[in-house]
Amino acid sequence: QVQLAESGGGLVQAGGSLSLSCVSPGPTFIIYNCGWFRQSPGKEREFVAAISWSRGETLVADSLKGRFTISRDNAKNTVSLQMNSLQPDDTAVYYCAAGRTGSLDYIGSYGHWGQGTQVTVSA
Repeated sequence: QVQLAESGGGLVQAGGSLSLSCVSPGPTFIIYNCGWFRQSPGKEREFVAAISWSRGETLVADSLKGRFTISRDNAKNTVSLQMNSLQPDDTAVYYCAAGRTGSLDYIGSYGHWGQGTQVTVSA
């Protein structure tokens, strides 16, 4: 069982930045692909970014490229999401997820989820 805990959410003005972290205790986290998804009220959960465990391959949603960056530090069992130039449309609950196989951007590839962290961007 992989437990995930997100942190770093909060309130920020448009144009600002936030860095989210996802931490998992235990030695097996490093062999999991990790992804970030987000969900705003009335909308489906959508893919944000992901990073593979084996080669550190990264994938970012097309609409977020250039603003969002994902990285991982296996020594600290941490995956981070750097979000720049935030806009009100980025307001959502952001979830960290972990999975062993499957496409990085497919929600069904992830069997372990954190509780989420709220990101609110004011105009």
